[in-house]
Amino acid sequence: MKKIYLFCLLLGPMLSFAQSKSIYGYTPQSASAELKWEEQFDGYLKASNLDSWMKRLAGRPHHLGSAYGKANAEFMRDLFKSWGFDAEIETYQVLFPTPKIRVLEMTSPQKFKAKLSEPALKEDATSSQTSEQLPVYNCWSPDGEVTAELVFVNYGVPDDYEQLERLGIDVKGKIVIAKYGGSWRGIKPKVAQEHGAIGCIIYSDPKEDGYFQGDVYPKGPFRSAAGAQRGSVEDMPIYPGDPLTPGYGATPDAKRIDRNEAANLLKIPVLPISYGDAQPLLAALTGPVAPEKWRGALPITYHIGPGPAKVHLKLSFDWKLVPCYNVIAKLKGSEFPDQWVIRGNHHDAWVNGADDPISGMVAVLEEARAVGELVKAGWKSKRTLVYCAWDGEEPSLIGSTEWAEHHAAELQQKAVAYINSDGNGRGFLFAGGSHSLETLVSEIARDVTDPQTGISILERSKSLQLTHAATTKNKKELLAKKNLTIGALGSGSDYTPFIQHLGIPSLNLGFGGESESGDYHSIYDSYDMYKRFKDPKFDYGIALVKAGGRATLRLANADILPFDFKSFHKTVNTYLGEVTTLLETLRESTDVENQLITEKRYVYAADPTEKYIPPTAKSVVPYLNFASLQNAVAGLEKAASQYSDVQAASIKAGTNWTQLNPSLYRAEQKLLSDKGLPRRPWYKHTIYAPGFYTGYGVKTLPGVREAIEQRNWEEAQEQIEIAAKSIQAYTEAINAVSSQVNPAGVSGGK
Repeated sequence: MKKIYLFCLLLGPMLSFAQSKSIYGYTPQSASAELKWEEQFDGYLKASNLDSWMKRLAGRPHHLGSAYGKANAEFMRDLFKSWGFDAEIETYQVLFPTPKIRVLEMTSPQKFKAKLSEPALKEDATSSQTSEQLPVYNCWSPDGEVTAELVFVNYGVPDDYEQLERLGIDVKGKIVIAKYGGSWRGIKPKVAQEHGAIGCIIYSDPKEDGYFQGDVYPKGPFRSAAGAQRGSVEDMPIYPGDPLTPGYGATPDAKRIDRNEAANLLKIPVLPISYGDAQPLLAALTGPVAPEKWRGALPITYHIGPGPAKVHLKLSFDWKLVPCYNVIAKLKGSEFPDQWVIRGNHHDAWVNGADDPISGMVAVLEEARAVGELVKAGWKSKRTLVYCAWDGEEPSLIGSTEWAEHHAAELQQKAVAYINSDGNGRGFLFAGGSHSLETLVSEIARDVTDPQTGISILERSKSLQLTHAATTKNKKELLAKKNLTIGALGSGSDYTPFIQHLGIPSLNLGFGGESESGDYHSIYDSYDMYKRFKDPKFDYGIALVKAGGRATLRLANADILPFDFKSFHKTVNTYLGEVTTLLETLRESTDVENQLITEKRYVYAADPTEKYIPPTAKSVVPYLNFASLQNAVAGLEKAASQYSDVQAASIKAGTNWTQLNPSLYRAEQKLLSDKGLPRRPWYKHTIYAPGFYTGYGVKTLPGVREAIEQRNWEEAQEQIEIAAKSIQAYTEAINAVSSQVNPAGVSGGK
């Protein structure tokens, strides 16, 4: 009895705190009701569902176009229907090449033929399904047969080629071998091609992805010598999706361009290999010893070449159209059926894909099931909920891109927000997205408990940031901070077409950081691997259901949609400071380098006996006029502050914002540029984009930032003006909403 009494004493203040919680965009009465429904939502959740669904969905290989991929789509469609959703499979016809011939061999100074295979393991039940598995390959590599000397190029990113140039090493006419890491894989052959290479090999070095990190599978979770990483090398920073239908949906009757016209397809053959296959190739290289930062963990001396290792690479593919099965499930809104809250995760994998993507997909399924239970209990969603299980994400975000392009006009009218997840594991909440939704995410993180520590996932995420804080000042600032800072979105998952092409506010949610391993895109990304090393009890799967579910529920029933424009202004102002500092830093470093070159004092700290080409002087960095952008950001600050006051007064007064909410979620579309980004017009967002040479990695204020990095001063000035105009249009949209509400919080609009 004493224990129960003590528990009640402790619980009482907690209940009182819960009842006093506010939710941004909700009146106190609505917030109280919402929190009760969320508590009921949590009560429905069962980790056993995630477990059984993962075992089913990851039971066989299910890549794009596969029989089991279709079976999985049908299985999920039927689940959604059983929970009360109007569910269907929306099918597209898309290009998807699979290998016919794969040969990699060293012809001199000795003979060696790469195995290019991953062995089945008795500890991994699904690893033996060889007849259904896609072999190790890079999707979208062209057909080709080349023989040439080999050159080691580190990660194969632009900076590495600058180092090669300083060493007097030219990759023209050569085959390059690059490590995974440092950038997205598709950037490596892209940059190699730009430098004249005729082939590219990508391998997983054990330093980043193997025994250097810990015990390898099956003893531990890390990549073994035979493990290899499949993956796409489509130039997705140009445009994602089906390469034959750029900008429009790949319906059966869609017009398709010739494959040779597709700007996002490479021209040189590319192949991924294991570090077991890579070691003999790298060991046969001579030439300069690789710089220390380039060296991996193989038991060899890393040389750059070129040669004397000469390799023969031969690849051929079946370039066929296959069906792409998107599962679309809708629950019609009771008050605003034409306002859609969209929740998505992909269901296709390179092989069995228990971690990537099924760990996220099963969380989305459990979320939808719990929503169905809420409806049975009397809950009503004001806005329409749309749950999506995307196909074809792995090759190039195909399912989501084709659906978004196909329904673009309707989505730009109706989509309140898109909430994405992907693979999930143990650890910390990682969130990225539109910064106007930062307060929404912070409040969700405040209200979800971390299953391992018992504190909120907000506090646990802050603790991770504290461990990485560089100074005591940084730590004090983090401790004083109440909100979570979300990241900006680049690419690499299904949010891309929504935010960066259509301007739909988007979020990407997931847990990780304590379940890293080497199963990524291999046959060992399996149920057995996941249960042993990732999230054995699906505790963090349930945490994702709670976080994603709250995002969906709160957007569905908010009185005033929870867009915090002050958070967005603060973030954009930070980006503005970064690009102005970038220009200043570039100017200072260029001046110093040119002076050293002029005075012949440029020091090269390496072996003086090696061939070395002194650098040439660079053009002077001019001063750019940031005034229009600075004025636009200042105007945004004023508008955001005014809106915040109006919104708070409206919440207090209980104002009906029925007519105004659509203007809030469509405001993000004002940040799109009609022309799109230079050399890649599919990407239209002026604030967020994947980098031209980073792939997944984000570039913020991308038009301005990349023009400065490429030293294209005329383009940089043009992009400053374009970004300024988009922010001004966004500001005007916010002001238009504020002007329809009087200071007392009573709507002045119709």
